[in-house]
Amino acid sequence: MNQVDVFRALHQRRAPGDPLVLPGPWDAASARVLADAGHPALATPSAGVAASLGYADGATPAGEMFAAVARIARAVDVPVSADVEDGYGLAPKELVERLLEAGAVGCNLEDSAGGVLKDPRRHAEFLAEVRSSAGGELFVNARVDTFVHGDGDPERAIERAALYVAAGADCVYPILAPVEVLPLLRSGIQGPLNVLARLDGEGPSPAALGELGATRVTFGPGLQRRAAAALREIAAGLPRTVATGSLG
Repeated sequence: MNQVDVFRALHQRRAPGDPLVLPGPWDAASARVLADAGHPALATPSAGVAASLGYADGATPAGEMFAAVARIARAVDVPVSADVEDGYGLAPKELVERLLEAGAVGCNLEDSAGGVLKDPRRHAEFLAEVRSSAGGELFVNARVDTFVHGDGDPERAIERAALYVAAGADCVYPILAPVEVLPLLRSGIQGPLNVLARLDGEGPSPAALGELGATRVTFGPGLQRRAAAALREIAAGLPRTVATGSLG
């Protein structure tokens, strides 16, 4: 199997409590660490990549994001899916071409822009064009932003998800959905379900999220932020030299 087939197969026949765990590398070095730890696939977080490049979340130029994804994909032998936000305004054909050129086997695509939910039917048409252009070479994870920029009604999330699955989305990602509504979302959404996990110990474990219905678990920029916090702690403990006079 090629890498996209391997990636797609990883989502199939997951037992309850055993979701696919996809850590999020933000650069080539972190990707190698995660792959060397035995993770069978990776999923880049746009916010984590943005931070590594010196941008605020959502402000990374498309060219820099695709270049970062390419460096990550080249660094490892496992499949890499890329968070490309809302597609950067690119036409479906160009978006697919740039993802494949970067070496990605999948992508996240958000159904909001600028903090506003898109019309779900138009977004479904966009997803359908992406799938058609990809010809099965990309695993499309359709992010549903109802719980971020909408009213948080799980029924609205399910309605959007149904449109996206009908358009050919391989997976649905209701980001920031409250834990208590996951069983409802699982019962109402066909196919794989992506759930965001927290790394601060405050939320359910990936296994517990799997029991609640998650097919796969991602962490957003959580790993990058924990790494940055660890570096801040190390930096604070390093000796600091203050120049008090001239040399010579």
